[in-house]
Amino acid sequence: MISAFDQACDLIVGNKRQQAGIGTLGEKTLHAVLKFTFEPVESRHEVKIGSYFADIKNEAGITEIHTQNFNTLRKKLKFFLTDHNVTLVYPIPRRKWLVWLNPETGEASQRRKSPKTGSPCDVFFELYKIKQQLKHPHLNLCLLLIDMVEYRNLDGWSKDKKKGASRYERIPEKLVDTIMINQASDYAMLIPAILPHQFTSADFAKAAKITRRSAQTALNVLTHVEAVNRVGKLGNAYVYERCRA
Repeated sequence: MISAFDQACDLIVGNKRQQAGIGTLGEKTLHAVLKFTFEPVESRHEVKIGSYFADIKNEAGITEIHTQNFNTLRKKLKFFLTDHNVTLVYPIPRRKWLVWLNPETGEASQRRKSPKTGSPCDVFFELYKIKQQLKHPHLNLCLLLIDMVEYRNLDGWSKDKKKGASRYERIPEKLVDTIMINQASDYAMLIPAILPHQFTSADFAKAAKITRRSAQTALNVLTHVEAVNRVGKLGNAYVYERCRA
């Protein structure tokens, strides 16, 4: 996978830099790189199936690459899963460097490392939107932890134009890790190993280094796929425990 990713980066990012610059082609760089990572034969990209287009259709089935807004995927995914194996790919920025662009002058700032670090738990916000389809036997999930550079426009509402600013482009640099979830029991891999057998959402949030609200969303999904069970309450908090494999 890493070798294919590196080759796709060389192809897509290299070509864009030789043309008119980053972000000048119709398709976003990250999405294009991942399509060529999973399928280097371009004729297998953007294949029409029924009234929908699949990012990739090959002998392995259908591969869909989505960076956000899984709610827009529900009808398409339901249709594809009827007759095809579907792999849903979700890239997660592991380490990220920010570059700010002045939309009027085109001037770019020096890249600076973001203090935020991504983790596999970041996917739960999106998985909640397709929760009812997560246990479908034809659905596979592929999480990619990627180091990348993010370009943002200085067009936000704050004084420095950064808060509420729009994202212009993301350029992947390194594939750090791949997590495959091929069946419901595999979701146990997303539970922090340091948690005790029984725990609350506050414990989960601390162990995963996410907010309490994000932990509640994660546990909602994990309960649905039967990776954890609610077993009681501690004060006003639900108590969870891992399901036995």
